[in-house]
Amino acid sequence: MSYLDETFGLHDQVVALAGGGGTIALALADAFLHAGARVAIWSRRQETVDAALQELGSDAERRGRVCGVKADAGDEAAVDAALESTAAALGAPTVLLNGVGGNRGKGAFNDIDVALFEEVLSLNLVAGLVVPTKRTTAFWIDRGTGGCIINVASMASYVPLSGVWAYNAAKAGVVNLTMACAKEYAPHGIRVNAIAPGFIVANQNRRLLIEDDATGKLTERGQQIIDHTPFGRFADASEMTGAALFLASNQAAGFITGVTIPIDGGYLIHNV
Repeated sequence: MSYLDETFGLHDQVVALAGGGGTIALALADAFLHAGARVAIWSRRQETVDAALQELGSDAERRGRVCGVKADAGDEAAVDAALESTAAALGAPTVLLNGVGGNRGKGAFNDIDVALFEEVLSLNLVAGLVVPTKRTTAFWIDRGTGGCIINVASMASYVPLSGVWAYNAAKAGVVNLTMACAKEYAPHGIRVNAIAPGFIVANQNRRLLIEDDATGKLTERGQQIIDHTPFGRFADASEMTGAALFLASNQAAGFITGVTIPIDGGYLIHNV
């Protein structure tokens, strides 16, 4: 092996990727496979699992290194079953990527629909971190093995975005619980870190950011984000992969836990 492969290669890792159908999650799954890991895609919808497998595992070399599991990351029994299914197909998971998340709507604080607020909070924090982390760490502790968790935070973890109250609260919670869980599980050899992606144009937010696909004209919110980002552009999902590969490698990041790495084109250092 070359030095770089020894340091950053993931040939002995099995990655369980919860919420594996999203733009960022698929880019990360592809990167983990390129680095030599085996990857299990978890999603609560079978069609999402099937589409991800079609995109990721279409060549012969990958077919034995990627599998799909239909599982609701907010259901403890479903996560337990997903861990066992992954272990049977690929070997026991050694890395958990918590990629479940998303937003529903935007509005004034006094117009909050409390039921919808709770739904978004549950999606991003309970299914997006709490339940998969709780059950996967129990899986590792029961077996006496260490492990690595990578959570997905947001720019909203640091600076609240206007009108998306539940999303802001949940993503701030991701950074907080990343640090708290890092301390909780360190005695068991489990590392807990996170990445905080900058703004990426994906299917779920395209209309929020881009007014006209043909001309590339931005919405008012899209232009505000670009004006706030020193690099002056949106991120590409592939630009999230390097930090995730680094954090997943015990050789490269074995003494790193409790950190969240912003990958934001300078969004958080904007000043006037």
